[in-house]
Amino acid sequence: MTSQWLEWAQKLQAIRQRRDAVRIAQNGLAYSKNQFDIERYNSLQNITAEIVSNYSELEHKQILDLFIGEVGYATPKVDIRGAVFRDNKILLVKERADGLWTLPGGWADVGESPSEAVVKEIWEESGYQTRALKLAAVYDRDKQGHTPFPFYCYKFFFLCELIGGSPSVSIETEEVGFFFEDNIPPLSIGRVTKAQIELMFEHYRHPALSTDFD
Repeated sequence: MTSQWLEWAQKLQAIRQRRDAVRIAQNGLAYSKNQFDIERYNSLQNITAEIVSNYSELEHKQILDLFIGEVGYATPKVDIRGAVFRDNKILLVKERADGLWTLPGGWADVGESPSEAVVKEIWEESGYQTRALKLAAVYDRDKQGHTPFPFYCYKFFFLCELIGGSPSVSIETEEVGFFFEDNIPPLSIGRVTKAQIELMFEHYRHPALSTDFD
């Protein structure tokens, strides 16, 4: 173990996951009134940003600003994804960020219901107009085999009906297409997994399936 890793380990002590450190620091800053505690939570936030920066291409300040922007009690973020089918093919969009494919979707915004959010995300990322039919799945992101993420997240998957529009890219997407289940392109695993795509096909083939969760 290098001296730098030893220093980090000593500072973090019993905190074993970076995301736990983010949550503890955020909650501590939200409720603590003691100036010494506030300084310790700020220090924990700073150390965590340093560790994340060491494992990514982002600057320490970018990560720290992201953490600082999260205020109040730490609760799960909500990621919304829509499964749209046409002629037994599923709609996918290619992300500009990593050049990989995913179900259209993104973070739910304040003031939108889940179904409103998924319809908006599909429209913005693919150019297609849809209607949400059913909630197919609700997942804890960490239990689904996604790539690591600093914040805790729930993922909502909706089965949606195609009602109009035409393919159109956006500032986040560079390609739009429909794919058969046995011809799925390389996926952006941080956003969607092969197992989740397969489950969406099952819901498409069997509309009476119950919502999957956890």
